[in-house]
Amino acid sequence: MHNLGIDVLFKGTNGQRLLQGLWVSLRISLIAVGISLLLGVLVGVLMTKKNPVLRILTRGYLEIVRFMPQMVLLFIVFFGSTRLFGWDIDAELSAVIVFSFWGTAEMADLTRGALISIPKHQYESAAALGFTGSQTYFLIVIPQTLRRLVPLSINLITRMIKTTSLVMMIGVVEVLKVGQQIIEANRTSSPNAAFGVYVAVFLLYFLACWPISLLAKHLEKKWSMA
Repeated sequence: MHNLGIDVLFKGTNGQRLLQGLWVSLRISLIAVGISLLLGVLVGVLMTKKNPVLRILTRGYLEIVRFMPQMVLLFIVFFGSTRLFGWDIDAELSAVIVFSFWGTAEMADLTRGALISIPKHQYESAAALGFTGSQTYFLIVIPQTLRRLVPLSINLITRMIKTTSLVMMIGVVEVLKVGQQIIEANRTSSPNAAFGVYVAVFLLYFLACWPISLLAKHLEKKWSMA
């Protein structure tokens, strides 16, 4: 274990510090996920509207997010806002803003795709049965859309959790930053500490994302039998 560098995980409070760092990552990602899911569905609905102004605005928003790296967005919000506007935004709040901005765009595009994938005969059948437009939307379209969104949104959630590792670049002490601190502190006594620490970080991320994947599979199986 010493040769693999795993021993550093059991020194002092190193293991506890990694768990605390993981909680920071999860806290940022879960807050951003909650905001992204709510706003993403709303923006996705707007993307399906035929209003040309809405289409230009939502398409522009989506393209900005697609072409702008998350790290650049983090630097713009954390460093740029302070320099330009004098705002005192802490690193965690900056991370939540950036990940929500990114996640909302991604979720909106997924929602748009799910909505337009509903066959036209669903609308025609609902109209033939006397459903109003609102009833068709909320009783037929939305339930089918949500079912199609589940596996896609789960993939987005796990990506957001993993991408929180970028927040170390603006000073947030999350799990990867804690891992680096442990490696630096034990560089002399445990030269192979990097291996043990990064394996531990990998396992922590896996344990955080695996239950979410299992939940998605459970929901898919349940709904396919309904």
